[in-house]
Amino acid sequence: MSEKVKFEQEYLLKTSPKVLNSMVMTPSGLSEWFSDDVNVKEDIYTFYWDGSEEKARLLGKKANQFIKLRWLEDEEDGEDTFLEIHFEVDPMTKAVVLNLTSFADEDELEETQLYWENTINELKRVIGA
Repeated sequence: MSEKVKFEQEYLLKTSPKVLNSMVMTPSGLSEWFSDDVNVKEDIYTFYWDGSEEKARLLGKKANQFIKLRWLEDEEDGEDTFLEIHFEVDPMTKAVVLNLTSFADEDELEETQLYWENTINELKRVIGA
């Protein structure tokens, strides 16, 4: 098994932290742009896509700032990987800057980055940003 490669992507969003917070921190918000449905029980998030499901453990979150998750499959494989969505207001432009940090297998890096580009574009569409 090859070691996963960390990557970061940055997006400018014309929205408020409050709106973004509800879309990133809540199951109902996440199900509008990230997956078909989301259930949360204690610190485990279950994401549903086209009849399949993936689970992630909540590593941390802070309202209007970030959410950090680790896929249980990676955790079981002993991988020290995570998905973090961090956002803050740019003091100069007042735009919200969303920073995404994730990991991918080296041979799937480009495909994974494109997936996130499309996923964040869906978020922008949903919030009108």
